[in-house]
Amino acid sequence: MLLNRAEMSFDWQGARFDPERDRELLAFIFSQFLYGEVTGVQVGHWLRRAPDLESAIFLARQATEEMAHVRSFLEIFRQIGARPEAPHRVVRFLATDFMGGSFAEHTCLEMALGEGFVLMVMYALIDTIDHAGVVRILEVAAPQEERHVAFGEEHTARAALASAAARDHLLGLSLVSLLSLAKIAPQVRRLAPNHPVIGRMPEFLAATVRSSELRLQRMGLLSGSLADLSPGRRSWLILGAMARRNLRRFLPQETQPLTGNYLSDPMVQRLLDAGRS
Repeated sequence: MLLNRAEMSFDWQGARFDPERDRELLAFIFSQFLYGEVTGVQVGHWLRRAPDLESAIFLARQATEEMAHVRSFLEIFRQIGARPEAPHRVVRFLATDFMGGSFAEHTCLEMALGEGFVLMVMYALIDTIDHAGVVRILEVAAPQEERHVAFGEEHTARAALASAAARDHLLGLSLVSLLSLAKIAPQVRRLAPNHPVIGRMPEFLAATVRSSELRLQRMGLLSGSLADLSPGRRSWLILGAMARRNLRRFLPQETQPLTGNYLSDPMVQRLLDAGRS
């Protein structure tokens, strides 16, 4: 990834979750994770629209990992003695309703940023839950999520480098994601404002935004800081990106399915050339 674990970790200063006392809180939190993993079925959409065979192979593996994570999170529910519930509307919006309309949007919004958000929460839970079994499951899942984020970062950086228009478009949509994320932290805090972990949600949200800002900078989408964006510039980026996103449904598909161009794919050519040497 473009960020290391230290850059995506928050100092909880000893605040902890107790699996018995906080069962309902943990059920709410892990219900959001479970929904996110179930949205792994959406990878199938992008598998068909992958720009090259290497990406398709990666996405096929990702889909398998996401489905395996569904079982892992169900096991967490079993271990803490809780039942999953429906996801929060903001989580549903970010993971499904705001799903990318192009491959670049997918890799930026859902993989680099979206799974980056997930990974920060995963690190936070590893650091704060007093339950060895749950921590073990999360520690196994985290490296796979890191690979997904890294794939998203790489492809987003390529899109940003290829076109200034694409850079502004992806930045505008990223700002929408960050605005949406800001809505959930206060609502989570209201569930248990005096809890040692939940009570620090505003600070954790600020840390998540800083991490996302660093990721946007390193992917080449953001020059300077988010604070440097004037209100007018911020509004222009968001409104322009949302308008283009809504208009895209009326335009032809950006990429031809691999079934139509696989013989010219770089990986195919590389492997064939290697066989002749």
